[in-house]
Amino acid sequence: MDPRKMFELKGFVQRCEAEPGLLHLPEMSFFRTWLLGMGATIPPPPPTEETCHGGCPCGPPPASAPPPEPKPPTLSESEESEIEINDEGVIEPDTDEPQEMGDFENVEVTEEMMDQADVMKMEAINALGEGDLQKALDLFAGAIKLNPCLAILYAKRASVYVKMQKPNAAIRDCNRAININPDSAQPYKWRGKAHRLLGHWEEAAKDLATACKLDYDEDASAMLKEVQPKANKLIEHRRKYERKREEKDVQEKQERVKKAREEHAKAQREEEARQAGGGFFPAGAAGFPGGGAGGFPGGAMPGGAPPGMGGMGGMGGMGGMGGLGDLLKDPELLNAMKDPEVMIAFQDVAQNPANISKYQSNPKIMALVTKLSAKFGAPPQP
Repeated sequence: MDPRKMFELKGFVQRCEAEPGLLHLPEMSFFRTWLLGMGATIPPPPPTEETCHGGCPCGPPPASAPPPEPKPPTLSESEESEIEINDEGVIEPDTDEPQEMGDFENVEVTEEMMDQADVMKMEAINALGEGDLQKALDLFAGAIKLNPCLAILYAKRASVYVKMQKPNAAIRDCNRAININPDSAQPYKWRGKAHRLLGHWEEAAKDLATACKLDYDEDASAMLKEVQPKANKLIEHRRKYERKREEKDVQEKQERVKKAREEHAKAQREEEARQAGGGFFPAGAAGFPGGGAGGFPGGAMPGGAPPGMGGMGGMGGMGGMGGLGDLLKDPELLNAMKDPEVMIAFQDVAQNPANISKYQSNPKIMALVTKLSAKFGAPPQP
């Protein structure tokens, strides 16, 4: 499967684990049906603040609300530092207490309350036109208390928060407006502008594009042209980071496999050397008392023994187990025989005694040869 699709699926599952209420959205009915068919247990829906009681005209929640999307992976500080983006116009986030969203649980909206909310909305729009932002904000808040199910009231108040440089408050209002009516362009427009103030380029581009798709707006389109290149730059950087991470994972896996193979080959060589070394000791084995073909026969090596091996030919004339008993009592010789390099050399020489010439410059091998020669009573020749 496409790694990006798998990443998105993982993010969606994690989001559902953190917010089980998402499973009870109307557009998630197909997913609930599948989960129940697989024998899963779905948590009960949480009490919703979106439900109006009594005479609220907003009706049931819309079925076309967009499903939540997984957030893109957060880049580390070192990775973000590689991106150069002009942050002109970006402000610090507002940290005010969340604004009043209306009493969804207990307010029964009457026709009189709806009319009063409409009057306050018009007064708020007039105050906004006159530049009195605080008055407009207060009037929109009053209208929301009277009719908390009218999406346009939240969108209008969000526009005031954007003008007051309070993007987080604007985003909260837009989220509520989109929950009530996801087909309205206004909350997407103002949420996009709020994200732009915070430097959330990808979120801003997405919201502004949605606003223009629902109802084209020159103001939203102009801002979209500003933020889209920055959003694209972040998206491309993330893809580059993901590719690097995948390449690194593959490289690390290859290194682990290579190391495991090397360790296996080394263990195999050592095991072969140990098995070969076991054949040197019994009487009749190549290279020791009573040695037969390929060993150190009871005479001189073909062409004469190399320097340091004089007398090794006498090893063949030493029958029985007496010499072998001395060998088994010498810890230095026993430790030497455990060395894979030594065992491989002895195996080589056992197959062809003339090969001893290859090890004349190896002090470890020649020291053991000298020791063996002394054991059999024939000191190495100078």
